[in-house]
Amino acid sequence: MKRYCLALDLVNDPLLIDQYIEHHKAVWPEIIESIKDSGIHDMQIFHVADRLFMIIEVEEGFRFEKKNKMDRHNPYVIKWEEIMSTYQKKIPNANPGEKWLLMKKVFDLKIQ
Repeated sequence: MKRYCLALDLVNDPLLIDQYIEHHKAVWPEIIESIKDSGIHDMQIFHVADRLFMIIEVEEGFRFEKKNKMDRHNPYVIKWEEIMSTYQKKIPNANPGEKWLLMKKVFDLKIQ
C-alpha cells in the first residue's frame, strides 16, 4: 500500500481553526464515501497552529488526477470544499487552484 503526505495551511484565526476542527468531527457520509470510492483506504489529518498535515494510504493504481476528476463531478464534494475553503489558505508556493500540497519524504528510519 502506498502512502502520501500532504500539507495545507489554515487561516490563522483561532475561532476559524476551531470551526474547521468541529466540521471534521462529523464529516458528511457522502464525503467519506467519495474518499473511499477514489481508492483511499485510510486518511488522517493532524493539526498544529495553522498547519494541517494529511496522511493517506491508497490502493494500487490510485491517481490524484482521477480523484480530482471524480470530485469535480460530485455535488457533495463541491459543497464541502466550498465550506472548507473559508478556513483554508494556500501554502505560499502553491499554484493557482492548489490547496493540499504533496510533501517530499526527507527521512525514513527503516532505511537508515
